[in-house]
Amino acid sequence: MSTASTLPAARRTNRKLTIRRIAAWIASRATDPRTSLWFVIGFALVHAVLWTLILVKLKAAQDIHMDVAEAYAWGQRFLLGYGKHPPLSGWIAGVWFRIFPVTNWSTYALAMTTVSFALVVCWLIALRVVDRRRAFFMVVMLALYPIFNFKGFKYNADLAQLVPLPLLVLAYLNAFEKRSFKSGLWLGFAGMLALMTKYWVVTMIGAVGLAALIHPQRTQFLRSPAPWVAIGTMAVAMIPHLVWLEEVDFVPFTYAGDVYALSSRALNVQLVIGYVVHNVGLLAIPVVLGLVALLLGSVPWRPSDVLARVWSRGPNPAVNLPQALNVWIIQLIVAIGPPLGALAFTVYIKTDWGIPLFFLVPLALVAIPSLRFPRMALFSITAIWFVATIATLIAAPSIATQEIASNHVGGSTYAARSELARELTQTWQDRFHSRWAVVVARSDIGEPMTFYSPDHPASLVPGEAWSSGLTSLDEAKRLGFIGVCDTTDPVFLKPCEAWMAEHAKDAEPLVMTTMRFFNGHPGPSTVWKVYLVPPAK
Repeated sequence: MSTASTLPAARRTNRKLTIRRIAAWIASRATDPRTSLWFVIGFALVHAVLWTLILVKLKAAQDIHMDVAEAYAWGQRFLLGYGKHPPLSGWIAGVWFRIFPVTNWSTYALAMTTVSFALVVCWLIALRVVDRRRAFFMVVMLALYPIFNFKGFKYNADLAQLVPLPLLVLAYLNAFEKRSFKSGLWLGFAGMLALMTKYWVVTMIGAVGLAALIHPQRTQFLRSPAPWVAIGTMAVAMIPHLVWLEEVDFVPFTYAGDVYALSSRALNVQLVIGYVVHNVGLLAIPVVLGLVALLLGSVPWRPSDVLARVWSRGPNPAVNLPQALNVWIIQLIVAIGPPLGALAFTVYIKTDWGIPLFFLVPLALVAIPSLRFPRMALFSITAIWFVATIATLIAAPSIATQEIASNHVGGSTYAARSELARELTQTWQDRFHSRWAVVVARSDIGEPMTFYSPDHPASLVPGEAWSSGLTSLDEAKRLGFIGVCDTTDPVFLKPCEAWMAEHAKDAEPLVMTTMRFFNGHPGPSTVWKVYLVPPAK
């Protein structure tokens, strides 16, 4: 009886000691100044690898998103701008694909590298605001934020902002603290880097400027050289891009005005509500899971003890209040400003525009001085992240199969554009015994042709006023091109056919059909009208 009664208790004791050892190890590595940086970098690398594997399995039945293919296409040439946007997102893709192969998995690796880089920079930001325990807790909360995992699957100009915007906030907090000439230089370069990614970053730059003006310590900061050196540095560094803007007649602003201006106030209000609900819903996930981790980390689990362990109004040296105030002001402005601006100017605000704007929310929460973070909370939040990640990895193949089964009659990502690209490449080479140089099609068709074709032809969009500058109609006629019209889209089919009738009069017409099969499930069947225009003699 004695043995039978003591063995289970011993096992329970050993299990508790094991969990405590793991929790102690995590806490020591995350909070020790000698190990914390490499511990955070290691966590970010593991996050990037696991979520790249997840996305490869989750998206196995799909082609990459057209935005990713567009970024790849831009990266084929390092220009000062690409029609719709500034160049940094294209430059990053250009460098990436000169190192990694042009395959689906490397696009997901690029996206996860981007968000994992942001995790490390956000940790550096947090160290200027809170202690290392809270900083690591914040990093894992961010890793649970869908933008930093499955929602961040597509690398584009929105996701690319998670490189310069955290750097901008880090440079501002550094300049606010040091108020030196050198810190102003870094802030200016960070601002330039942000503006070279997407003009939307003016929301964050404006929030940083307003934070500097609102903060109680604004006088000391504004009397220092830092803000003025930053403004001058950013202005000078932007000169090459400003020259390009003037040369192209400010076409990115033409694009924004044509695409995002709305005439319907009702639609405008509906889109703003959708933007707010979408981003609040995404943020609720890390916030709720962070709260669960705090509660799980407060043992024993008696209500009075839990409250005492996670909430106290006493002095808290773990929070740098002046810097926390900067973070709270910046995050509040970028949360409220864009939807109010969209309402004021009747602008179409996309839900994806929130991708780079809320990375400070977890830090803003962990910087609340009254919150207390027991050491066990670091284990709890890490365990939640690990279980959620591994569960998603295991479920990913079945999710992919279910999705193609439910999208067998539609869905552009299932339309087998990769197969079409390979067939068109072979057809061109058989006909003309040369490299296929130009594809003429709508962006969501042409850009995947650029990515998936072994020849990587430059994409030209019929009648587009904001050309990327990678090719031109004259060059297309000189080198020859393949025109593609999607017969399943009646809105764009007639304009496409009209353009081909005008500019591809001597083309050889073809009809091609593509369909993808995945795990025995057919994807949508798509019929394409193809126009082969030979090179000029």
